[in-house]
Amino acid sequence: MTWTTQPRSKVGNLSAITCGHGPHILLIHGVGLRAEAWAEQIATLGQRYRITAVDMPGHGSSAPIAATDATTDPDLGDFVDRILLCIDEPTIVMGHSMGAMIAVELAARQPLVRGVVAMNAIYKRSDTARSAIHARVQQLRDTGRADPTPTLQRWFSDLSDPAAIACHDWLGRVDFASYLAAYQVFAHHDGPSDERLQTLTVPALFITGSREPNSTPQMSTDMAGLCPKGRAAIIDGAAHMMPMTHAQQVQPHLQDFLKDCQDEF
Repeated sequence: MTWTTQPRSKVGNLSAITCGHGPHILLIHGVGLRAEAWAEQIATLGQRYRITAVDMPGHGSSAPIAATDATTDPDLGDFVDRILLCIDEPTIVMGHSMGAMIAVELAARQPLVRGVVAMNAIYKRSDTARSAIHARVQQLRDTGRADPTPTLQRWFSDLSDPAAIACHDWLGRVDFASYLAAYQVFAHHDGPSDERLQTLTVPALFITGSREPNSTPQMSTDMAGLCPKGRAAIIDGAAHMMPMTHAQQVQPHLQDFLKDCQDEF
């Protein structure tokens, strides 16, 4: 699979890859990436569904969150508010990493969201994990630049993998201020609260990789257990970039989930 740049459409006030016909699926990528990270899912799900894969604010071709939108550094709500404008019909929302945080919030706030998939989502980080990600934020502030190599080494065992090469390109081109703003939100947010999960009434799938050290299998299992209609799936051998590296293993879980959501549209 190669992750070549795809044409964009304007959706709300964001840029997005759009394709397909049928029930609507909204895809939200993680920090430093862009809509092409969903290329495998766009190709397969776009055969039966209408796909909107957004560039998160300040990523890809989407404008950053302006100072007039937030008097201080952006918080999670600022990202949710921007992406909320992309939903004007019954929608299944799928998010990866920080996109999963946003997806769960959208499902809680927008009645038109009829199901949510959270891939590689975090929930109640350990003290060690929290300290490590806060240290990475401080390093970004101190250096004023984003070196993609340490990130890629956490995400991939083989940096010659086409997915790793694509992520290197995206991380190298993302606007640094926007990257830092999003990364700070991701670092300082500890995932959905227990109350948020317990009151999430739509079907919810939490899926991560068995080799994922930060968005661990236990996190996905715990979140699914709190949701009234939650389920968890663990992809053997996958790590953080599971939607790109293990798309074929992820796909059956998405298909089964979407079948179960048909009555929600």
